[in-house]
Amino acid sequence: MPIAARLNAELSLADASAFPPGFRWGLATAAYQIEGAANEGGRGASIWDTFAATPGRTFHGDTGDIACDHYHRWEHDLDLLADLGVTDYRLSVSWSRLQPTGRGDLNPHGVAFYRAVLAGLRDRGIRPLVTLYHWDLPQPLEDAGGWPVRATAERFADYADLAVRALGDLATDWVTLNEPWCSSFLGYGSGAHAPGRTEPAAAVAAAHHLNLAHGLAVPRIRAASPDARIGITNIVTDVVPESDLLVDRAAATRVDAASNRIFLDPVYLGRYSDAVLDTLPGLRDHVRPGDLEIIAVPTDFAGVNHYQRVLVHHAPGSGMLDAVETAAEPATTSFGWSVTPDALTTVLRRVATEFTSLPIYVTESGASFSDYVDPDGVVADHERVAYLRGYLDAAADAVRAGVDLQGYYAWSFLDNFEWAEGYSKRFGLVYVDYRTQERIPKLSAHWYRRAILEHRAQADALTRSA
Repeated sequence: MPIAARLNAELSLADASAFPPGFRWGLATAAYQIEGAANEGGRGASIWDTFAATPGRTFHGDTGDIACDHYHRWEHDLDLLADLGVTDYRLSVSWSRLQPTGRGDLNPHGVAFYRAVLAGLRDRGIRPLVTLYHWDLPQPLEDAGGWPVRATAERFADYADLAVRALGDLATDWVTLNEPWCSSFLGYGSGAHAPGRTEPAAAVAAAHHLNLAHGLAVPRIRAASPDARIGITNIVTDVVPESDLLVDRAAATRVDAASNRIFLDPVYLGRYSDAVLDTLPGLRDHVRPGDLEIIAVPTDFAGVNHYQRVLVHHAPGSGMLDAVETAAEPATTSFGWSVTPDALTTVLRRVATEFTSLPIYVTESGASFSDYVDPDGVVADHERVAYLRGYLDAAADAVRAGVDLQGYYAWSFLDNFEWAEGYSKRFGLVYVDYRTQERIPKLSAHWYRRAILEHRAQADALTRSA
């Protein structure tokens, strides 16, 4: 069956008009996951190069050395983005490509590469949302102690200053950090992510220093580019107690404090809540006078990444939080995550009511499925179409409830290197054959393009009738 016939069998958005006229429809990627060219153009080693090259750290020993070869194929990829009709593209710039040692002048080859990409987006009428740090810490900074060391936050502010001075004429919208929870607690706590350390106390120190890095960077970015719009992207999980038992409710409070509140509280409320300090008492040792004022520096928008709702029950001895998380519903993605669209509505309303009145962007939302090319040459990812429809309808519900939601960036543009899972998980709206590097837009890509067109048509109709 041709793609058009398959697409016509899918339902469109319930009500695209719920989104405001200038709503930003985007796709998202990260540098290490797509670029490849790990040893080209003066790029230095990052913690992910070291981690992936260590036996047993990633699925099948996969690395990002080639990934999607975006470094060499970026022009074709930008043409594909334009064909998909998106208004925006969220990308990250690689710290280790721009500043190989984490100190000193920028690498001119890295600057030239990102200037070409950003200019290419401008020429195609696509607005970039640029993330300065998506987990690729230069290895020399990790060798000096990494994020548990306060000096790394200061190095990040220096890097942010230089990067925005070099690229700020081509991009207005900037994200300081992507999901500092992953960088700290997966990188230094469980060791599931680079640099692979299993030191809970170091994870807590890293969390504070990542918050501090954000706060130190914001005024440097504003000085480098006075018109810049700046935010931070945090992963916000919908944490629900498995039962009404007091111990399960307390366990859920601890998980929420150590995954959500430790990052949302200081950035938007200027403090670490009692729940956070009670759950992670060692955090106090790293907070110096003035830190919280630095972290709470005013920003322009809030980025929310959301993937799942988890059920939590009390489990003594199970880890630093004495809590175990399970999927909220029968796991339906290849990552073992459940699909619960109303959880997105819940977290968006929570961020808007408990933490900030800033405009909100869903900077990542997506799911991995077992995608394949069928005999007709089509990738018929009906599950992802249903996911997108459900989560966009949930986002519309949040808008109707009063949330100032101004954009949605689906994760991800391309299938890519999925961190410790290597190439075993496919999140892309575009299928990548890693052997040939062929790109095949999936059914979900065609559906997403149609959703964007529907919204544009409805917004134009409303404008004409006003």
